[in-house]
Amino acid sequence: SGMWCVNVGHGRPEIAEAISRQALELSYISPWSHPTAPAARLAERLAAVSPGDLDHVFFTTGGSTAVDSALRFCMFYNNVQGRPEKKHIISRQDAYHGSTHLAAAASGKSRDKNWLDTALDQVHFVSSPNPYRRPENMAEAAFCQKLVDELEAKILKIGPERVAAFIAEPVLASGGVIVPPEGYHAACQELCRRYDVITISDEVVTGFGRLGHWFASESEFGIVPDIITCAKGITSGYVPLGAVLISDRLVSRVGGDSARGAVFSNGFTYSGHPVACAAALANMDIIDGEGLLEHAREVGPYLQQQLRTLADLPIVGDIRGLGLMGCLECVVSKKTRQPLELDYEIGNRIDAHCQVLGLLVRPLINMCVMSPPIVISHGQIDQMIGILRQGIERTVEDLEREGVVCGS
Repeated sequence: SGMWCVNVGHGRPEIAEAISRQALELSYISPWSHPTAPAARLAERLAAVSPGDLDHVFFTTGGSTAVDSALRFCMFYNNVQGRPEKKHIISRQDAYHGSTHLAAAASGKSRDKNWLDTALDQVHFVSSPNPYRRPENMAEAAFCQKLVDELEAKILKIGPERVAAFIAEPVLASGGVIVPPEGYHAACQELCRRYDVITISDEVVTGFGRLGHWFASESEFGIVPDIITCAKGITSGYVPLGAVLISDRLVSRVGGDSARGAVFSNGFTYSGHPVACAAALANMDIIDGEGLLEHAREVGPYLQQQLRTLADLPIVGDIRGLGLMGCLECVVSKKTRQPLELDYEIGNRIDAHCQVLGLLVRPLINMCVMSPPIVISHGQIDQMIGILRQGIERTVEDLEREGVVCGS
């Protein structure tokens, strides 16, 4: 599905025709004072499928601008509340939230920051919730509690009166498909409620069927965040679009007399673009009409089961995932969990072999990430796993020829 986005698959005439019809009817109008019918219908539909009271929709151009807008809203919100010092953001190591300035600052992948400056004085990080990298002999429940305690300590160190938001992907996608330990999200949200910290669930990847639901926050992890960001699967990648869903509770506090004339001066030339919104509506029609959420919930566990058959391969250290997200992490030693060195470009090597065999995976240094379209069949999953096995076996042969000992 490309960069986690072509959820309903390529070549959908329904989406192409919706784009064409809308382009002929109304290709563009300024979003500032002229809402369009497609944008209004899409906002209503998103509010209907979102969890809890997330009934207010702000359209953007993609995931990065959705995250930036969400973070800016948190600052606007606290300014209106008379708390101008409450502007700090807490994120997590290995997180990815986008490429615009503030979204990039909130991303925790260190290799993405090597040559680019970001607003580090405003963003703080806690540990990645990666069970595979937890301390040796630590139970997963204890690891979860350690992470929650770390978040609380970070809030207290910065000062609750200065922390605006905690942003988290339900599953860390580009960080290596990291599924946090059970109860992690609920415990983090409880902490944030206690300290009046806004919770932002970044569902740019996990939304629109990737985990078998419109949104994963409540359906998969049992939380109703204050804000959800989404993009990618909202149009299945046919045209760019993003959205921010904000709770009634927050919006009610920045309107009316309490707002003192404040205006959320955040927007884009292409916010709520009518063609993009028409594509999103057609995309949601397909997901609904073909029962693709139910299909994803059925084939997702099968993908996870089949991925785990690769555990016998000597360089495969961890196999993890959820729904239609998967990751293989390659190591020199299964016992020590030591990653293969960057010099070997192990992910790129596996991807190169898989491409020759007819499969595209996403290489991330020592990891290979999979995100198939949510229309994938059992037979296609079997084919994918077969190619992956061959690609990894060929890579192991390459490494052995170079004198690299694998599988100790």
